Amino acid sequence: MSWRRPFAPLAEAINRRHGTWRGLVRAWLARIELACGRLSGFRLRHPHKVRRAVFICLGNICRSAFAEQVAARLGMTVASAGLSTHTGSASPDSALRAARRHGYDMSAHRATDLTDFEVQPGDLFLVMEVRQARELRRRLGPRTDVEVVLLGLWCTRPMPHLHDPFTLSDAYFDQCFARVRQAVRGLQRAVPQLTRREPVDVAAGANDLAAIRRTAGVSDRSGSVA
Repeated sequence: MSWRRPFAPLAEAINRRHGTWRGLVRAWLARIELACGRLSGFRLRHPHKVRRAVFICLGNICRSAFAEQVAARLGMTVASAGLSTHTGSASPDSALRAARRHGYDMSAHRATDLTDFEVQPGDLFLVMEVRQARELRRRLGPRTDVEVVLLGLWCTRPMPHLHDPFTLSDAYFDQCFARVRQAVRGLQRAVPQLTRREPVDVAAGANDLAAIRRTAGVSDRSGSVA
């Protein structure tokens, strides 16, 4: 009998809930930082100043893309971008399938790299991981008219680390997207001014989604984050 077999149920549970062992470790490290008060700078401080929710992850093809879909359907003023991606990239099939299982169509989504994203005063950047929050804060420099926060803090049980599901199992994709959806709904209650009168059907097609992004102020031209 292989020595791995007794640990198989534990490994399966970890992969389902956290994606990988690395995801588990990063989740606990983030929780320790949160408990020690080291993440206080990534909590929402001025909700009344928020004018747009901008979801950020690495590639803008899985987590932030799905968060944008959820928020847009709720009628919120939103956009999304990636810290290291290729503008115009589509979401992978695994993400599209996961979104469909949650009732969303991400086929029209195309990634936007942060260098092609026009930052606006009042932007609330919602990131998925602590290291992303620190990197984004570094790139934004001294500007004080925007905030960087951790999206997972709006989960029912705060999750400062939302591990990347890219290339991982369908089970973890479902877990990750469920957490993202829960957090976005919590965010909506925290910044009610972002909700328009009529929710938007983001599954209506590529043209409608493009209109949503233009309304949110996403630029198709190269811009600056400073």
